[in-house]
Amino acid sequence: MENKPMNRREFFKTAAGTGLAAAITSGYAFAAIDANKPADTNKPAEPGKPAVPAYPQVPTRTMGKANIPVPILSLGAMFDTIEAQIILYKSLQWGVNYWDTAYGYAGGNSELGIGQFFAKNPDRRKDVFLVTKASGARDSASRNIKLQESLHRMKTNYVDLYYGVHGMDNPADLNEDLKNWAAQAKAKGLIKYFGFTTHRNMTACLQAAAQTDWIDAIMTSYNFRLMRDTQFLAAVDACKAAGIALIAMKTQAGKSDGADEKPLDRYFIEKGFTEGQAKIKTVLQDDRICSACVGMKNIAHLTSNVAAVLDKTQLSKNDLNFMNAYAKETCSGYCDACTICASAVPQMPYVSDVMRSLMYHHKYGDKKLAKELFSEVRGKINYKITSVDYSVAEKICPNGNKICKLMTEAEMLLA
Repeated sequence: MENKPMNRREFFKTAAGTGLAAAITSGYAFAAIDANKPADTNKPAEPGKPAVPAYPQVPTRTMGKANIPVPILSLGAMFDTIEAQIILYKSLQWGVNYWDTAYGYAGGNSELGIGQFFAKNPDRRKDVFLVTKASGARDSASRNIKLQESLHRMKTNYVDLYYGVHGMDNPADLNEDLKNWAAQAKAKGLIKYFGFTTHRNMTACLQAAAQTDWIDAIMTSYNFRLMRDTQFLAAVDACKAAGIALIAMKTQAGKSDGADEKPLDRYFIEKGFTEGQAKIKTVLQDDRICSACVGMKNIAHLTSNVAAVLDKTQLSKNDLNFMNAYAKETCSGYCDACTICASAVPQMPYVSDVMRSLMYHHKYGDKKLAKELFSEVRGKINYKITSVDYSVAEKICPNGNKICKLMTEAEMLLA
C-alpha cells in the first residue's frame, strides 16, 4: 500500500524534536492509548474493501533470499519491555513489526516483556516478525538451552529469525556444527530463518558468510562512517549477491570520545532533519540494507525515527558528500572495530568493546548499559585495563584514536 502523503515541514520537524505530543499537532489523529489494551489500528473497511491503517505505515523491503517483506525500520528492544509495553503497542501501529531482542537484553526482561505482550494479545503474534539472539552461546548445547528459554519467555513456539551467534568476530565460527544446528532448528519449526550478528572484524565475517548457502540474514554495524571503508563495502556487496539480508545496527556511529556533532546537526536542521534522522536516512538510501535496527525505548525516539523513514525526501548528492567529508574530518574518536589493534596488544583483544562501552555512555547517555559492557570485559581479564601499553596500537589505528587516554577514561568512568 502506498504511504499516505505527508506534510513534511509540519510532521517531520515536530515529531523529530518532541515526540508524540508534538506529532499530534502535525495534523495526524492519534487514537487514545491504553497501555494495557491493544489499540485499534484500522479504520472500518468499506464493503468489499480491505481495512485501511489508521496510521501511515513504515515502508518495507524484501529480506534477501527469504523473499518476505520486513519494515525498513526495526525496533531494537535492548531495554526492559516489561516497563515499556507502550513502545510495543505503538510500534505496531506504525507498521514497525520487526522486533529485535536477545537472550541477554535487560537481564532477560526484554524477552519477558515481549512474552507479556503476547500473553495479553495472542492474536498479534502473527503480526510480528520476531528476532532474538543466543547471547553468549558458542556451542550447540548452550544454543539449545538459550533458544528454549527464549521461546518460553516470549510465550511463542517459534521465532522468525534467530541469530545463533551474537557478536561473531571469527569467521571460523561458520562451521558445520553451526550449519547443522540451524538446519535442525528449522526442521523442528523452532526458527524460520538463521543468521548472526557482528560488530567486530565485520569485513572478514561478512566475506565468509557470503561463501555459504545457509545464512539468511546478518545484523552488522553500518553507518555513514563505515561507508568510507572500501573493503567493508566489498563484503556488503558479496552478501547482497549471495542473497543474504543485511540489517544495519549502530546507525548513529557514536564516538567513544564524547565529541559533539554540532556541525552535522546544524547542516541538517536547516533541511528539516535532526542529525540522527539524517544518519538513518543515509543508511536506508543504500538499497543493500534491508532494515535499520534502532534502539527506541521511549515514544519520542520512536516517533522521530518513524518520521525519518516515512518522509520521502531523498538526501541529495551534496548531502551525502557532506556526510562523507564530515566522517573523514572527524574520524578520530570513532572505533570501527576493525581489530587491527589486537595485533599490537594481543593480551588485550577487547579494545573495541571498551570503546563501545564509552560510546553508549557518551552518545546515548546509557550509563547502566555502558557499565554492564565494561564489566563483561573486566570479567575476561585478570589485570587492570590501564596496565597495558597501547602506544603501538595508537600508531596503527586507522582512525588515530587516542586509545591509552580512552582506556584510562573508561576505567575511571565505568569500573
